[in-house]
Amino acid sequence: MRSEQGTPTGGNAGGGTLARLRRLILVRHRHNWRLLLRFGVVGASGVLVNMGIMVLLTLGGPDAEQAAIPLVGTQFNVRWYHVFSVLAFLVANLWNFQLNRSWAFGTAGRTPWWREYWPFLAVGALGQAIGLALLTLLMHTDSPIHLSTTLLDDSTLLRTRVYWAQFIMIAVVTPVTFTLNKVWTFHAMRAVHRAENEARAEARTAPERVRTPREDAQRDPK
Repeated sequence: MRSEQGTPTGGNAGGGTLARLRRLILVRHRHNWRLLLRFGVVGASGVLVNMGIMVLLTLGGPDAEQAAIPLVGTQFNVRWYHVFSVLAFLVANLWNFQLNRSWAFGTAGRTPWWREYWPFLAVGALGQAIGLALLTLLMHTDSPIHLSTTLLDDSTLLRTRVYWAQFIMIAVVTPVTFTLNKVWTFHAMRAVHRAENEARAEARTAPERVRTPREDAQRDPK
C-alpha cells in the first residue's frame, strides 16, 4: 500500500526492513552458518574420539590410579590416568584439526600443514594442562571437589570415576580452547575465505571490460 505521494506506508516499510534483515542473516551469511555447524560437528566427534581412546586405554592398560612416573623430590606422582588423558588428547586434537582443515574450513593445500597445526596443538596443549589439574582434583580423594567413590565405585562402565572425570574435564576446557582457536588458530583460514568471498562478489558485480581492437587482434590472430 502506498500513500498519495507514492511512498510506502509504515507497514510496508517495516516489512521491507524485516525482509532485508532476514536476507542479510540467512542468505548473505549462510556460508558462516554452515561453517559454524561444521565446526560444531567436528568438535562433537572429537569428544567421542577422546572418550573412546580413554576407555580403550583404561580397559587395556594398567590401573588408571596407579603411579606411572614419580615426581622426583616430591611425594606426588604422575598417575596412569594422566598418561591416558594426554594420549587421548593427542589423538582427538589431531582428529579435530584434520577434519577442520579438510572439511569445516576447507583450507587443505592452501597453507602448509604444520604451519596451521602448531598453533592448534599449542592451544590444545594449554587447555590440556588446565584439564589435567582439574582431572587431578576430581580424582584425588583428598580434594574438596573429588568425585564420590561411593556413587562412582567403578563397578560398571557408567560408574567409573575416571571416565566421568575425563568427561567433566573436556566439558570445562572445550569452551576455552574453542574461543582461542576461533580468534587465533583459524584466523588465517577465515582470512582466506573472506578474500575468496570478496573476489567472487567483485567478479559478479564488475562490468566486463571492452577489449581494444589491438587486443582482439592479439587474442584472435588470423
